[in-house]
Amino acid sequence: MLLVEVAGKRLLYSGDFRRHGRKSALVDRLMAHPPADIDVLLTEGTNLGSDKPVKTEDEIEHEFAELFARTKGRVFVSWSGQNIDRTVTIYRAAKRTGRTLAIDLYTADVLDRISEGTGVPRAGFPNLKVVVTRGLGGSYRSQGRENFVERMVPYGISAKRLEGSRHVVMLRRALIRDYQGAGVVPTADDAFNFSMWRGYLSEPYHSEALEWCRAAGAEIAYIHTSGHASPADLRAFAAAVRPKTVVPVHGVKWDEESYGFGTVRRLGDAEPMVVL
Repeated sequence: MLLVEVAGKRLLYSGDFRRHGRKSALVDRLMAHPPADIDVLLTEGTNLGSDKPVKTEDEIEHEFAELFARTKGRVFVSWSGQNIDRTVTIYRAAKRTGRTLAIDLYTADVLDRISEGTGVPRAGFPNLKVVVTRGLGGSYRSQGRENFVERMVPYGISAKRLEGSRHVVMLRRALIRDYQGAGVVPTADDAFNFSMWRGYLSEPYHSEALEWCRAAGAEIAYIHTSGHASPADLRAFAAAVRPKTVVPVHGVKWDEESYGFGTVRRLGDAEPMVVL
């Protein structure tokens, strides 16, 4: 979140927050002791008027562990490499069930940048391997990041070694060609889980991985929780901050769901607002 103070006025931008993630205590702490005298609260409302699943990461960690335990072969999982909470959840579930999480170079890069000095898993942790595929490896080298690729090699695993193994394998469309080239293809013993918003499945980039696994007879699961705050938590946050005005920056249900937020000022694209 960002607090902007200019000319005696105070604006708080909430960013995308949630109270069902692994850092919920930070949000609760801010709500218990919010910054005072906020003139404008810029906040998102993605989940207003929706019924997206809002479970804790601990709850879905248990669901992942159950899926991993009952699956005879590998479990392919699609999730965002920038969703740190989800990476931690899947890693913890893999460890609980004696599996090894195989992530791609990009996710390894994200973890490498943010995990130093924290408990967040990264290359070198037990039950965690980095798959250096030809496509991503070549992309990183073309960007002049050969050193990063070489640094990951000691913690790496070749795609070929994922065949018939007890790994949890990160999967998305861009990795399919390299996996197929290495002989890694889903089977009826495997499972696939899509751990992002279901709406993305209308896009080939996301649906191709699911259909690739479905065509092989793999079990299809959907274990996910929203990366955005629930409607109740959005209203509770606004009530705790007590801004003079709330300005929505995301969400399509603000006209119907604006109750509980106090004074709401809707702005059109590029419409200026003067804070008096």
